[in-house]
Amino acid sequence: MNTPLVSIITPCYNGAAVIGRMIESVLAQTYDRIEYILVNDGSTDDTEDVVLSYREQFERRGYQFRYVKQENGGLGAAINAGLKVFTGDYLCWADADDFYAPTSVEKRVTWMEAHPDYGVITSDAYIVKEGAVDQPIRTVSSGVPDNENEAQFWNLLNGESIFTPGAHMARASMFTEQYPDRQIYPARRGQDWQLLLPMYYHYKRHFLNEPLFYYVVSDNSMSRDNSAEKALFRCDEHEDILRHTLAGIQMPDADREKAERRVRVNYARRRLSVAYRSGKKDVALAAYQSLKKDRALRGKDRVYLFGAKHPWFRKIAGK
Repeated sequence: MNTPLVSIITPCYNGAAVIGRMIESVLAQTYDRIEYILVNDGSTDDTEDVVLSYREQFERRGYQFRYVKQENGGLGAAINAGLKVFTGDYLCWADADDFYAPTSVEKRVTWMEAHPDYGVITSDAYIVKEGAVDQPIRTVSSGVPDNENEAQFWNLLNGESIFTPGAHMARASMFTEQYPDRQIYPARRGQDWQLLLPMYYHYKRHFLNEPLFYYVVSDNSMSRDNSAEKALFRCDEHEDILRHTLAGIQMPDADREKAERRVRVNYARRRLSVAYRSGKKDVALAAYQSLKKDRALRGKDRVYLFGAKHPWFRKIAGK
């Protein structure tokens, strides 16, 4: 039996300081058939020199190596560039500042080969800090309530599913059924939604309860910016990604309406919460009206609207 080929796509923008760690984790895999695709998304640092310095090591390891360079377009555009050229039987994607455990690919392929009716396998992963990557803080599955459920579509739509790029491996034949043109919605972020939602809607996902990936957080991570403006921007951005992704999934009208409503309600409620904490009355009212239109109002939503209008209430309530 032929050994399946695994393609790993890494989008990279100005990652010269960290990309070597990711590449070395790929070269250290215990699995022997890997196609590694590095997409340089318009880097202005020494990313190209660092990446190309590993070319001979890939050749010695017997791995295929593809280097794609393009103008900066964000994660979605970089993933699309990799999707156009990958040739593997399985597809993985991982950010440049994270890295794989040595047995990661082998253990996922072994399970997927024994279960051909599954579309995706997701492993657990460690969360670590830059500068202390050998000291896990916790696992990404911590606080995710429904990991064992093989049907993850609604969980992911709600933001209640593992959302770590390097944790996933998709069966390429099933992926290309959902994306025959090999192109996701090219948002600058959120690639897991675009890549996984169609797969989760149509196929089963297995959770491998073992940390096989390392998700690295840094002090200057964008997610640490908790300003109201950034939070509202992310709401708009994420809702846009989800709407475009849902539009491309083949599903009955009833499921589509349910999914679209779920997205509207989730993000209206998030905007209302942000508006309450920051006193943005106009944002609060618009979010409240959206929830009312969808017949999704809760008692807490009314409290948030009142609090956004009256600063004294937030002070008493301690926000």
